[in-house]
Amino acid sequence: MQTLIENVNVINPFEEIKTHQKVLIENNLIKEISSSINARDNVRVIDGEDNYLLSGFIDCHTHIFAKGFHKEENMANPLGIHFYNAVPHSKQTINAGVTSIRDCGSADLSFKLAQQRKLFIAPKVYLSITPLVMTGGHFDLLLPSGFDMEIMYPGFPKGRCDGIEEVLKKTREVKRAGADFIKVMCSGGVLTTNTSPEFAQFNKKELKTIVCEACANDMKVSAHCHSLKGMNNCIDAGFSSIEHGTFIDKKTACKMVKKNVSLVPTLLVHQFLYNSGFPAWDNYAAEKTAKLKEIVKVHKENIAVAYEQGVNILMGTDSGVIPHGHNLEELVHLTDIGMSENEAIASGTIKAAEFLGQDNLGLVKENYIADLILVNSNPLEDVSILSDNDNILKVFQDGIEVKN
Repeated sequence: MQTLIENVNVINPFEEIKTHQKVLIENNLIKEISSSINARDNVRVIDGEDNYLLSGFIDCHTHIFAKGFHKEENMANPLGIHFYNAVPHSKQTINAGVTSIRDCGSADLSFKLAQQRKLFIAPKVYLSITPLVMTGGHFDLLLPSGFDMEIMYPGFPKGRCDGIEEVLKKTREVKRAGADFIKVMCSGGVLTTNTSPEFAQFNKKELKTIVCEACANDMKVSAHCHSLKGMNNCIDAGFSSIEHGTFIDKKTACKMVKKNVSLVPTLLVHQFLYNSGFPAWDNYAAEKTAKLKEIVKVHKENIAVAYEQGVNILMGTDSGVIPHGHNLEELVHLTDIGMSENEAIASGTIKAAEFLGQDNLGLVKENYIADLILVNSNPLEDVSILSDNDNILKVFQDGIEVKN
């Protein structure tokens, strides 16, 4: 099967725009890019109308099943709703120009298989299944009432674990459940009561045990971490990425560069939550808002320091904590910390693909996977145009048009 996209301006980060191009797609790959490709018989031809073609984006931190992580809704809803939510969330994500996601907790192997089997339109996914969390830590959803609000069903392991033997077994359980990488809650968080973002969680021996087991299976380990001490513990243990990184400082940033540890700052999520607030029925809304007030104040300043020190920054949004479909608003926040438009786009395309070990994804280039978006303006002049989903005219996944 072949598709020819005519009359487009091809954008790749840090390259000159190639104007008035034709892009030939065969099966799921870009076969040829040229200004003079002649259409063959039985080739589907799409007029790009002088718009801009670039790689589909990779959101490196999402929760595709989640809808705010409201424990009360988990208690009230039938379990099936947890899965059905992924269908509209996936469509919203695709419509935002995101063709692949790295799910940092809640999605299971069924979602990955459903996407691969084209049961519904959805981004490709790299799974962590469920985060490892210590007793009383961030995402330990056992309430003071004694009720455990963690969603459980066959094939989906509980994340709670303590001590070297338990974290070793839990890492193996998560891998068995279909994880592509391991996610660990290494500091307190905003959404879990009775935890505080500035405090580290899990000890060094536990963290090293997790990394050692993951590495034995060629898997990366990611840390939810706001805490400065927690970040240093994770860097020393051999983690591949830090998610959020709220209290990062210059010394820690330099250490991350030296150890080749990436940062997914998710700048959008805290600002969005702080501006939008929490439902009136949320009994813990005041506690969450107080934490956010502190985080929003310092997060952007500290991530700017990390950027200045040369930390590899990847685009991630924490969608699921906030509504899905706002993904590329994160690019505006990245330019606010000093990134150029080229750097911001690269953080969600070629840099993200490299981090995921995908050497033929993230660019509009021959022999690369045809995950592409067509937009009506040049994002290298103003990346904020990508934050409006109406500006994203078409989305292609494996060469198939999934948004028109």
